[in-house]
Amino acid sequence: MTGQSALNIFLFAIFPYLAFFVFVFVSIQRYLSRPFTYSSLSSQFLENRRQFWGIIPFHYGIIFLFFGHLAAFVVPSHVLAWNGVAWRLYVLEITALIFGLLTLIGLMQLIFRRLGDHKLLRVTTPADWVLYALLLIQIIAGVYIAVFYRWGSSWFSSVITPYLWSIFKLNPDLSYLSGLPFMVKLHIVNAFLILAVFPFGRLVHLLVVPNPYLWRRTQVVRWYRNPRSALKAFISDNG
Repeated sequence: MTGQSALNIFLFAIFPYLAFFVFVFVSIQRYLSRPFTYSSLSSQFLENRRQFWGIIPFHYGIIFLFFGHLAAFVVPSHVLAWNGVAWRLYVLEITALIFGLLTLIGLMQLIFRRLGDHKLLRVTTPADWVLYALLLIQIIAGVYIAVFYRWGSSWFSSVITPYLWSIFKLNPDLSYLSGLPFMVKLHIVNAFLILAVFPFGRLVHLLVVPNPYLWRRTQVVRWYRNPRSALKAFISDNG
């Protein structure tokens, strides 16, 4: 067995199970031991409505992309049938690219607002930064694939879906991946990395609650006393 073959076996036949185990185990363990951390640790108290331009594009974009990939995985024959008509294929591909760019713009805005605000930096953990980096790589790779390896919805349904089902059947078939370009393989491996890191960051709240802030009015928080004075009074009262 060559070194390259051993690496492929680890990345595409072993690592997916390790990532899934970490995802399930840490998600359950964190929910049982630290239920309060199963939230986004909302930054609405720490900044103004600028967050709208990051949260809304990112969430709507990534939700569309998630369900698009899920459809290609669950009902690949329907996706291929839809793509059998040229104009429908164009509509699907262009729509997916638009939402990919929307997700990328939203994520970059979320990252920049954290880098530019010391209050947000203080509540952003290393796990959050790792997850942001992986998501950025994933979205850039996805947009790159959509532009340079077109008709992804069709070849995902006919190539990636059988490979993923072989993983679920506990019989990984790497033959489906043999002819795929590097960026596509990176996209696959990075998806498993995101799965493994996901329960450690703030985005874990997506697992347990809906996101009403996607459609509700902007929440306004007003201080009726000086926050610094309030903090001093709290420290004084509590010794």
